Amino acid sequence: MGKLINEFKQFAVKGNAVDMAVGVIIGGAFGKIVSSIVNDLIMPPIGWLIGGVNFTDLKVTLPAIDMGIEQLAPATINYGNLIQTLFDFFIISLCVFMMLRAINKLIKKNEAAKNEADAAKPVEPSKEEKLLTEIRDLLKQQAEKKD
Repeated sequence: MGKLINEFKQFAVKGNAVDMAVGVIIGGAFGKIVSSIVNDLIMPPIGWLIGGVNFTDLKVTLPAIDMGIEQLAPATINYGNLIQTLFDFFIISLCVFMMLRAINKLIKKNEAAKNEADAAKPVEPSKEEKLLTEIRDLLKQQAEKKD
């Protein structure tokens, strides 16, 4: 688990443009699905465990201001939406990270198989080596004729 966390930290801090582009694309594509999973499957049990609190309902209401002629409605600071959005972001980024991790493993596996196949191929001798082999064989034939 510690290795996974370290890999995630490296991914999050690395700043590789390709990884970030893939993250944005996949995050956008799966954002609604992940938000639904978080809102409909994960958050209700968490809210139930903490006493039925819905994070999106958490807010601080500022007092109404009486301007004399009219009264301004009270403003709210909806920090529950921020908590929900941060939770969504964490789940989405974790999903993207896991997907990229799987893709990178497949790429490394394919590269290793390719390198193994390349290593198994016999190396073709160079032109110079072929020429030297022919000269050696001719010299052996000449030496055998003299004997």
